[in-house]
Amino acid sequence: MAATVHVICLLFLLTCFSQFSECEKVTMRLVEEPSNFGYNQDLYSQTNTLKAKVKAANVSGPVLLKSLAGKCFDMINDMYKYQFCPFHNVTQHEQSLRWNPYSGILGVYQEWKIVNNTFEAMVFKHGDSCMDKLRQASIDFKCSDKNELLNVSEPRTCEYQLTFATPLVCHKHSMLVYPTLPESLQEKWDELEGELVEEEITQQGYGKRLNKIFEEAGYVMSPDKVLEPELPVIQNEDINDFYTLTTCNEEYRKLKLEFEALKLKVPQEDKIDIDPVKDENFPFKEGDFEQYNAAADGGDHPHYDDIYDYR
Repeated sequence: MAATVHVICLLFLLTCFSQFSECEKVTMRLVEEPSNFGYNQDLYSQTNTLKAKVKAANVSGPVLLKSLAGKCFDMINDMYKYQFCPFHNVTQHEQSLRWNPYSGILGVYQEWKIVNNTFEAMVFKHGDSCMDKLRQASIDFKCSDKNELLNVSEPRTCEYQLTFATPLVCHKHSMLVYPTLPESLQEKWDELEGELVEEEITQQGYGKRLNKIFEEAGYVMSPDKVLEPELPVIQNEDINDFYTLTTCNEEYRKLKLEFEALKLKVPQEDKIDIDPVKDENFPFKEGDFEQYNAAADGGDHPHYDDIYDYR
């Protein structure tokens, strides 16, 4: 029985070897292209490609927390890396093996949430689009012996809540608003308190005027404030003059004509010798100005023969 089994096994192996020997050889190609998977993507390159919709507000608020400006703090929560840059922005980076992991801005620093004369949270708005609205984030502060981002949650869709721990808020007065105000705004607040005590204004009126003081201090954003874009934009009135190479060249020619016309009015001894053909910075070839004159003036320029007779 054992011999029979051995014979069957031997026949099986010979059959497999015979089939294998008849197979066609396949040349393997090694691919040395870099991977684009999430874990292999550099966080720095991700953040460099992010474009904020608006500029961050000026650094303001508790004096001690201003020392955090220019710094960033990271934490990984589930499949996402969150980065909190005080007074700048909050970003989210998906740590996934997908070929196109999400990386975006959750909000740009805009203002403080103030409750009962206390800086309660740093507010970040105007993040990336999320369904029918923009993402936003709020940062609460907690006393700790070191700076670290503790946790992140999304209590409502596209609205994020982060907690940042730091020794800078451990003093009981570190988050009070009144001591951070300039003297002039402190005096306004004092007068407002007096009017409230004397019942000269209502509680609602008191709240509105107090908020105006916070707006003036730069702690909260006025609803009428026009937000500045993060990157400079081309104004409509500038497009016709300098937006294209053709229009830019035309404007240059006009300025050159004006300059040469003015040069004729300067006394001979004060003239500056400028030869547009020899000038390396002069971008036009011979014949350009004849074409320009015909198009712009409908005929010869009155001083053309005197100015541009360099052929």
